[in-house]
Amino acid sequence: ADGEGEEDEKSPKMNHHQKKEIVALPSDAITHTVGEHVVSTVQAQELDEHEGLDEASLREHEEVTKVKNVAFIELGKHQMETWYFSPLPKELLGPGGKIEVLHVCEFTLRLFSRKSELRNFQARLPVDKRHPPGNEIYRCGNLSMFEIDGLEEKIYSQNLCYIAKLFLDHKTLYFDVDPFLFYVLCEVDDRGFHPVGYYSKEKYSDVGYNLACILTFPAHQRKGYGRFLIAFSYELSKKEEKVGSPEKPMSDLGQQAYKPYWASTILDFLLYQSDESTMSVMDISKRTSIMAEDIVFTLNQLGLLKIIKDVYFIAADRSLLEKLAQKYPIKEPRVD
Repeated sequence: ADGEGEEDEKSPKMNHHQKKEIVALPSDAITHTVGEHVVSTVQAQELDEHEGLDEASLREHEEVTKVKNVAFIELGKHQMETWYFSPLPKELLGPGGKIEVLHVCEFTLRLFSRKSELRNFQARLPVDKRHPPGNEIYRCGNLSMFEIDGLEEKIYSQNLCYIAKLFLDHKTLYFDVDPFLFYVLCEVDDRGFHPVGYYSKEKYSDVGYNLACILTFPAHQRKGYGRFLIAFSYELSKKEEKVGSPEKPMSDLGQQAYKPYWASTILDFLLYQSDESTMSVMDISKRTSIMAEDIVFTLNQLGLLKIIKDVYFIAADRSLLEKLAQKYPIKEPRVD
């Protein structure tokens, strides 16, 4: 999965030369006869965000997260209803360990229990501090991306995790932020930099994960920012000359974002970015930085992965690819 080593002879092909394939796929395939060949279609597999939890752990997780301790969060000009429990510091919460509205400084992510405290804090905040800490590594139009080291900016990073937990039903969310980098996407105007979402990743991942958690704040969803964050994570992987994959298991929201992204990216590559007559999964992986197992999963979901005499093939004529590309288009905004 690291994109190195043996390649062509170990990946599904678009041509008809049967070659050995090592990608492990489910054995419960549906078979039917096409001409002289027995063709098998592998059934699509679903991802389970609670994979690895036994029943007792799952019950404990549900018990802890089912009662919200914050009703609303106010971030910039947006007030958003929360979805889940977050283990916020007790000093922020009122009687009974709850608070109606959590007020957040959108520039520093400082947390306040009263609106007056937030106003007083922002009144003293210098104009040149109206942006996330760390380094601005991307700017295009009104979109900006900041890279933040959890080791160097602990308070900001921990508060980002507290806020994210209000909208993420993860069995774990890391508050030991030292091993992580955080990428915060902002809309920019004359008032400053306004965060709309983020993703995090481990600085060093043994298994090639290029994304740990991802969230677009509810007030900014349906603007294409989730897809943008995913695309950005793969663009960084390309610059590092690596292939990457999101940390597994994924949340429901993560799955909703990744499945169409993988589909549109792979279809776009097969249709418009490849002029070779043969194409292996590893070739696609190297060019897109999507890990081979995620490519196989996506081809399977799209119904493009077939088995003829125990050999896996990408069965994809151009008309079928074009039809699927209409269903899974590349959407704006793109990482320029």
